[in-house]
Amino acid sequence: MNQFTTLLSSTPELPALIASADDRAQVRFLEFFVVTIRNTHTRRAYARAAGEFLAWCEARGVGSIADVQPLHVAAWVEQLGREVSVPTVKQRLAGVRHLFDWLVTVQIMLTNPAAAVRGPAHSVRRGKTPVLAADETRRLLNAIDVTTPIGLRDRALIGLMVYSFARIGAALAMRVEDVFVQNRRLWVRLHEKGGKRHEMPCHHNLEEYLHAYLDECQLRKDRKGPLFRTIARGTKRLSNTALPQANAFQMVRRRAIAADIETAIGNHSFRATGITAYLKNGGTLEHAANMANHASTRTTQLYDRRSDDVTLDEVERVLI
Repeated sequence: MNQFTTLLSSTPELPALIASADDRAQVRFLEFFVVTIRNTHTRRAYARAAGEFLAWCEARGVGSIADVQPLHVAAWVEQLGREVSVPTVKQRLAGVRHLFDWLVTVQIMLTNPAAAVRGPAHSVRRGKTPVLAADETRRLLNAIDVTTPIGLRDRALIGLMVYSFARIGAALAMRVEDVFVQNRRLWVRLHEKGGKRHEMPCHHNLEEYLHAYLDECQLRKDRKGPLFRTIARGTKRLSNTALPQANAFQMVRRRAIAADIETAIGNHSFRATGITAYLKNGGTLEHAANMANHASTRTTQLYDRRSDDVTLDEVERVLI
C-alpha cells in the first residue's frame, strides 16, 4: 500500500474501518483520491473529511465500512455544525458523499449512506475576504524594498494578484515562459482550476514589475523554471524551488505589517482588491468575471466590495 499512501500526505495511515477491510476495498478506497481527484487541495480536503468521518464511526462502534448508515452521516454532520463553519460542513459532507458514490460504483458498497443526508443551509451574498483600499494597496507595494531579489519577487507576485485577479494557486504554478510578449504587450498565462488556461494582458504597472523581476534576477533563460521561487538558504538569492503557498501567506502578512496596514489580509485579498478597484473605476461585472475567469458573474459579485463604502456612509448618519 505504500505506493498509494505516499500520494496522500494528509492520510499517512488508512482509517481503521478501511484497514480492517479486504485488499480490494483498500485499493478502491485509495483509488478514489489518487485516480478521480486531480486537484491537490481537493484531494487533501476530501481525504481529511473521509478520515475524520470514518474515525468518528469507529469510535461509536461501527464495525465495518459496510455498516455505515445514513443516521451515522446525519449525526456526524449535526456534530460538525456545532464545531466548524457551515461552508466547512458542506465541504466535508461533499467529500464523504463523493467517496461513497465511488465505493458504490466500484461495487464495494450497495448504497451510498450519505446520498440522502442534507447539509446545513447556506446563502452568501457578500464575500468575507478582507480587501484593501486603493491607497493602502499602493502603500503596500511602495513599501517593498526592490533592491533585493526577494523584494522584486514579492512586488511582482502581489502586483500579479492585484492587476490580473489571479488566484494564489495559479500565480505560484506559473513558469517563466508564462510571461510572454504578444502584440507588443506583456501577457501572463494562468493555469486555473480544472486544467483551464487563462491569458491576460498586463496592466502597465504589472508589466514594469515583471520586467524588473525577470531582468534583475536573470530568470528569462530558465523558461521552464518556476516564476516565483524561494530564497536559497544563506544566499539571499532565488533558488530553483517554487514558492509554497504557506510561504506566500507569511510574506503577505509580513509586508502588510511593514506597511502599517492593520487589515488582516491574506493571499486571496488581492484578488478581491483588484476586482473591487476595477468596478469602482467603471468596469463592468461581465468583464470582471471574464478577467477573473469566473464561470458566473454571481461568483464575481462575492468579490465586489463597493457596498462597503455605502454602508460606512450610512452608519455615519447616526448622529447622537
